[in-house]
Order: sequence, then structure tokens, then C-alpha cells
Amino acid sequence: MTEKHTAELLERRARLLGPAYRLFYEEPFHPVRGEGVWLYDADGTPWLDAYNNVVPLGHARPEVVEAIARQASVLNTHTRYLHEGILDYAERLLATMPPELGHATFTCTGSEANDLAMRIATAHTGGAGLIVTRFAYHGVTSAIACASPSLGQYVRLGEHVRLVDAPEGGDAETGKRFADGVRAAIADLKAHGIAPAALLVDTVFSSDGVFTAPAGFLREAVEAIRAAGGVFIADEVQPGFGRTGEAFWGFLRHGVVPDMVTMGKPMGNGHPVAGLAVRPEVLKAFGQASRYFNTFGGNPVSMAAASAVLDVIQKNGLQDNALQVGNYLRERLAALAQRHALVGEARGAGLFIGLELVTDRATRAPATAQAAKVVNGLRQRQVLLSATGPQGNVLKIRPPLVFERQHADLLVERVDEVLGTLG
Repeated sequence: MTEKHTAELLERRARLLGPAYRLFYEEPFHPVRGEGVWLYDADGTPWLDAYNNVVPLGHARPEVVEAIARQASVLNTHTRYLHEGILDYAERLLATMPPELGHATFTCTGSEANDLAMRIATAHTGGAGLIVTRFAYHGVTSAIACASPSLGQYVRLGEHVRLVDAPEGGDAETGKRFADGVRAAIADLKAHGIAPAALLVDTVFSSDGVFTAPAGFLREAVEAIRAAGGVFIADEVQPGFGRTGEAFWGFLRHGVVPDMVTMGKPMGNGHPVAGLAVRPEVLKAFGQASRYFNTFGGNPVSMAAASAVLDVIQKNGLQDNALQVGNYLRERLAALAQRHALVGEARGAGLFIGLELVTDRATRAPATAQAAKVVNGLRQRQVLLSATGPQGNVLKIRPPLVFERQHADLLVERVDEVLGTLG
């Protein structure tokens, strides 16, 4: 693609879409098609996609494409008519979770799922207080954007929202420190006359910088919110569907059963389908007082896409692949610390990895500027990933679950190369 054409696209984008949208990378990327772990530009150049968990089966997965086309050619309507597709999928989805989670509700986006979860939590508990981590992201609706501090300084937190530090450290005291923060947030809510309704966390804490160890550290915090009359909502939009390798859902690594589980992005391999699973006793009050309806949530085409995703994950052993390849990739990335002083810690679970870059390993001073250079340097070398964390110094690596060792080797080779240019 010529510089002139790129400039034309940028001008049209600004003119037609306005100033709110953002692009990745200093030099914008323009893919025209995708296949598996690769995206291709107009010249046919392949780009290794190490970022898009939206497509856990890889880009343009034939089984999902066929399922969507087949159902769209027969029927697509809403959930106020009877249809087997939504029931068949709900049964299959709930079967992947503990039996306490007995109902499923469907939306189009993870934002909607978290919004609905808070409505249910408020109806069930009678409270309004919401506890999230300090750099959390849970969605873009008004009710959830006000509890998503990672959206930036111009998004005002709700008066009913309290922030807790992310569970850093990875040691035996991680769970206690996190639970102490939750208890302090509960006390502050009560001091302001606000009854706690929910603790809502992404179970890999991806926006906070990716924190997954030690497995089990969430238990004490979950006990704390329930003791205060609130519920625990596990946001599985990013860690769900086998991505951690160790379990099909991130919360299962911690030995807890949430009151609600919210899902999105990877659920339809790019098709906009999302939803939540909920304990029947938690949904009861909301269901009695309200009627939930979502024109596109749970429609037959979406259910066909989501069902095909489950088929492929289960039949092709993609959870185990995430575990095996993820462990291999994390070990290879950690070994880069022997060659590059910028490399701090490689952490994560399965194919959700955070590579922390620091200017001083003793103090863990964030290498924010260097991380941005690595992200853009990789883009120049046809590898796509991003950065996360409050200081933007953690490389965020969450490729499709079909990532193989050869792809991991290529990724590490390019990261090594870019780090070498930074001294």
C-alpha cells in the first residue's frame, strides 16, 4: 500500500468517524484478510497476530464461517420466539461450568454482559457499591465505563465505585493483600452509606498488567465480598474459553464458584456474541422485577457461531495447546532476561502472557517508553501485539489458541531482535 493511499484512508477516517476512535501503532496497520494466526496486508505480506483473542480459533476459521452462513440462510430472529439453537448452546456452555451456575443470558458484547451483571447484582443484593481493580477495563456502557479506570482520565468513576490495587507479587501473601484491599473498599463504601453489591474482576487482571499467580489467590477476596452481602462477578471476556490452558475458565484456577460469569470477545470467533452465566438464586429478584430482552443477543446465527467455537476448541484440544505452547513461549520469553536488561518478568497462564519491561529490576521501574518502541518495532517486523498495565510497560501477548511452537519461536526471535536495538 502506498503512503498516499494510507493518508487518504486516515483523512476519510477522521472526517467520517470523528475524533473518538483510536488506532494502534505509530504507523497504522491495514489488514485486508486473515487466516489462522496470520493477517495479510494489501501486498500479501503476512503478519503474525499475537494479540487478537477475539478469534481464539484463528482468523476466518472455516467451521465458524460455515455455521454462520448455514444458519443465516435458514432463519435469524430474536429470543421471543422458540428456537432450539439458544437452548442447545446454553446447555453446552453451562456444562463447562460448575453446576451452581444454572442460567445463561445472552448479549452482543462483553460491555452489555457486565452492564447486565451489575443490574442483576443490584436487584439481588439491594446494594449499589462496586469494587474493581485500579486499572480495570470492563466495558463502555455508561454503567460500566464509570468502573473502567483504564479508559483514561476523562472517564469519571462512579461515586459508588471503589478501586483496589491489583494482586501483584505472585507470592503466598498475594491473596491476603488483595483481600485486605477489598475489605478496605467495603468499609469505605459502608462509611459513605453505600451497601456493597459486587466485586468485579477480570480473572487474569489483563489491564492491570496480567497477574495470574499463585492460583487460588482470589478465594479470600471472594469470601470477603460475600460476607459483606455482595456477589462475585468473574469477568471472563479475556481469560475464558480455555485461554489459560490450566482451566476452561480463569476462575476455575482459583477454586471459586462465582455468582456470575460474564463472557464476550472470543465467544463467536469474531461474531458479536456475548453473555453471562448466573446462579439461579441470584437471578431470581431481577427476573421477577424486570424482563430482559436484547434484539440480537442470543439470535440463531450468533448461537450457531458460538456453538461452532465450542466444537473446535473441544475437538481440537485447543485448551491443552494453550497450556503447552503457552508454557513454552513464557519460558523462552523469560530467558530473554539473560540477554536484555530491560526484561523484568514473564508472567501469565497459557496463551495469556505479560512480559514486563523495566529500567531497573530491583525497583521494577517501568520502561514505558521502551515498551512503546518494542510494540512499534515489532509492527515494523510484521508481528502484532500491544502493551498493558497502568504504565504501559507490559507487553500483552494473547494470540489465537491455534498458536504453535513455530509461531512462538518467531515471536521470541523478533522480540529479541527489537530489544537488541534498544541497547
